[in-house]
Amino acid sequence: MDKKNALRAGALAAGTTLMMLLMSSPALAVSRDDGDDPGQGLTVMETLAQFVIAPIVIFAVIVGLVMVLDRSSDRQPKAKAKKA
Repeated sequence: MDKKNALRAGALAAGTTLMMLLMSSPALAVSRDDGDDPGQGLTVMETLAQFVIAPIVIFAVIVGLVMVLDRSSDRQPKAKAKKA
């Protein structure tokens, strides 16, 4: 990918992100909609457990399963053969 295409892709991504931020309206979150029935808020520990600890544990379980179930016996990368 040349420099011009990379610049064009970056400008497109930045423009799209900016437009999405401008179009979203967080001020509408202040007024309640009909039928809203919010539950109780989460404590700090519940929030950390749900959004920090649980994803880390799930990631660790997936990594562990991949490592345990990997059947390949060769763990070291092979050295490249030198040309004569």
